[in-house]
Amino acid sequence: MTLKRKDLLPIQDTREVSLRYVIAVLFFLASMAFLIVLASNRAATGWSREIRSEVTVQVRPTGLETGSVAAARAAEVLAGVAGVKEAAAIEPERAKELIKPWLGDAVLEDLPLPNLVEVRLDDKKPATTAALSEALAEKEIDATIDDHSTWLEDIEKSALIIRLISISIFLLIASAAAAVVGFATRAGLTARANIVEVLSLCGATDLFIARRFQYRFARMAGLSGLFGAGAAGVIMAVIKVTGASQSFLLALPFSWVDLLVLIPCPLLAAVIAAYTARTVTLRMLGES
Repeated sequence: MTLKRKDLLPIQDTREVSLRYVIAVLFFLASMAFLIVLASNRAATGWSREIRSEVTVQVRPTGLETGSVAAARAAEVLAGVAGVKEAAAIEPERAKELIKPWLGDAVLEDLPLPNLVEVRLDDKKPATTAALSEALAEKEIDATIDDHSTWLEDIEKSALIIRLISISIFLLIASAAAAVVGFATRAGLTARANIVEVLSLCGATDLFIARRFQYRFARMAGLSGLFGAGAAGVIMAVIKVTGASQSFLLALPFSWVDLLVLIPCPLLAAVIAAYTARTVTLRMLGES
């Protein structure tokens, strides 16, 4: 008589309901970590692109010219530099709107506003800071160029930190899932010690017994991982469709393409569970 898998490990086991729930929650968290790292990378890339494409120039008037005239003259000079798409002096009213959130209305009345020129660079061949400085110097325009390199460095560092944190979270979750499956395997093997002993006496190899546990927990973890990844996908879809918080979507711009990363999650859960169950079973049978 051939021993089937369900004879050793029944498909329905009420004692493993909590285990299914724990694995589903773990892979829900892993899926969310995947989605967050993709969205954060997309946000950082977009912000970096915007920062690289713009340069701010602060102009200081010389001689008898006013600040507005000096800014307009600088904008005209910069517009003719190769690699510059557009250059325009920022109007005083717009400058006030930019500073208002930081200083308020009361201070703005007595504060001398800077004379700024907004420069948009060519996406393919942007002008360098040195080229812009040289063009201004040739026309004897006193100005300071801010290429936002400090902001760009901060964004890139933040994106790297988020990636490292997300990867660390995923590795912790994977190790936690392996530990849970290992504990369940030990419990299942101990609970069926008499059956395992009889099988060994009948000539069943350790590998045969290990495969029974391997298939059992791989199937269970795969289904649990499917539920966990599906729940993460549903939450992302709800956020995307409803647009509940625009500020949240700006910080983490999810995309429908990100759902593709959830496809291998159930398979990954099954692989981790199968490897863990097989290893633990062979080790325990070797020690007995």
